[in-house]
Amino acid sequence: MFGPYPDYRRTDLKWFEYLPESWGILRAKQMFRLVIEKAPANNQMELLSVYTHIGVRPRKSLEQRGNKASTTDGYWVVKEGDIICNKLLAWMGAIGASHYQGVTSPAYDILRPVKPCNTDYYHFLFRTKKYLQQFKIRSRGIMDMRLRLYFDQFGQIPIPVPSRSEQDQIVAYLRAQDAYIARFIKAKRDLIKLLTEQKLRIIDHAVTRGLDSSVALRPSGIEWLGEVPEHWEVQRLKNVANMVLGKMLTTEAKAGDGDFKPYLRSTNVQWIKPDVRDVKEMWVAKAEMAQLRIRKGDLLVSEGGEVGRACMWNDELPECYIQNSVHRVAAKPMMLPEFLFHQFFTYGKRGRFNAIVNRVSIAHLTREKLVTVPFTVPPIEEQKAICRWITEECQPLDDAIARAEEEIKLIREYRDRLIADVVTGQVDVRGWQPGPDDMVDDALLSALGDENEDVTEEEDDDGED
Repeated sequence: MFGPYPDYRRTDLKWFEYLPESWGILRAKQMFRLVIEKAPANNQMELLSVYTHIGVRPRKSLEQRGNKASTTDGYWVVKEGDIICNKLLAWMGAIGASHYQGVTSPAYDILRPVKPCNTDYYHFLFRTKKYLQQFKIRSRGIMDMRLRLYFDQFGQIPIPVPSRSEQDQIVAYLRAQDAYIARFIKAKRDLIKLLTEQKLRIIDHAVTRGLDSSVALRPSGIEWLGEVPEHWEVQRLKNVANMVLGKMLTTEAKAGDGDFKPYLRSTNVQWIKPDVRDVKEMWVAKAEMAQLRIRKGDLLVSEGGEVGRACMWNDELPECYIQNSVHRVAAKPMMLPEFLFHQFFTYGKRGRFNAIVNRVSIAHLTREKLVTVPFTVPPIEEQKAICRWITEECQPLDDAIARAEEEIKLIREYRDRLIADVVTGQVDVRGWQPGPDDMVDDALLSALGDENEDVTEEEDDDGED
C-alpha cells in the first residue's frame, strides 16, 4: 500500500482541510468554461449520455434500456475530453469525462478545459462523495426532484490542481485498480447469472407443471408454454389481476386538492424487491390517490427500461404512488400475488415480454399488451403449496446470490474510498509503476456500472419552463 505525501498544507475548505504542498487550488470556472455549440441540421453525430454509474457512453450501446432521440438537430456538440454534466442529476453522479466525439441533449452542460489537464482526473474527482455533496448544496430547486446545478454555481467550487504529470499518474493508477475491481465484479455477476439460471429452472417447472409428476397434462394452447396440468386454467392477465399505469410526472402544484407524494419510477422497480433509496416526489391530485397508491401485495411492473421487470410491494414505505413508467398489478382472489410474481420473474428473465413490446424509439410494455399475456392458474391451495416449495428449494440459491451481491457492494465501497483518497492527495501514488498484470480493457471496465441502470425520461428532459 502507498502512504501519504511527505508534506501537506492546510486549506480554507472544511470538506478537505489538507492538500499536498505542491498542489494548487482553483475554482472550477478557472479550469473549465461552459460551451454551447449547437449541432447542425441532419447531423449523423454519435448521441451521448452520462450515466450515474458508468459515466459517458454512446446512447446506441444502451438503446434497449433507454430513449433514442428522433433528431439531434440543435443538440450540444461534445468533443473528446469535455466534461458532460447533467444539471438535474449531477448531485447523484451524472457527470463525467467524454472519450467520444458526438452530441448530447441540451439538458446537459458541456464543460471544456481552459487549462491543460487530464479530464479523467476530474472525472474521478467530481464523482466522489464530497463533490456530490457540494453539487447538491449548490444546486437550486425547491425539492430534490427539482434541483439543478447551474454553471454559475458549479464554477465557484474549489478544485485541487496537481501537476499534469501527477494527474496522468493518478488516472493510470486508478484505471489499473478499476480493471482489477471490474474483473472481480464480472466474476461475481457471472456466478449470479449461473445461480439465477438454476433458480429459473426450478420456478419455471413448478409454475407450468406443478409438483405432482404423475398428473395428467393437456395442451395449453400457448406455443412457448407447452402442456400444463389438465385441471389448471390458463388466463390472460386481465382476468386474474387489475392493472393501473401510473400518471405523467407532475412537478408543480396544481389547483384543487392534492399534495406532493413519494412515487416510484421504472428505475426503482428491481427484481424481487423495490429500490427505495432514491424516491422523489410529485404532485398527486386527491381524486387520483386511491388509484395510484401502492398497496401491500401489489406487483410493480416496469413499462420501459427492462420491460416486465417486476417486484412485489411489502410496504417498504408508509405511502407511495406510481409514475407512468410503472404498472401497478393487483391480483384478484383467484391468483396469489406470490404465484403471479414467480411467473413474471420467469417471463422477464426468459425474454417473453420482449416479443410483445411496442418498439418505436424505446421498448414500451403498454397496458394493452400486458393484459393479453397468459398465466397459469392452479387452484389457490395448490398455488400456496407451489410457492412454499419454491421458497424452500430456492433458499440456498438466494443466499448465494445475496452473498455475491454483498461482495459486489463491498468492493464498490472500497473503490469509492480509494478514489477519494487518491484524487485528494491523501495517498501518494507517484511511485506506482504498472506491472504485467495491470492491463486495462476498456470494455471490461463497463462491469463497474450497475446492470440495472436505466436511461430515464427525466435524465434527458431538464423540465425547465
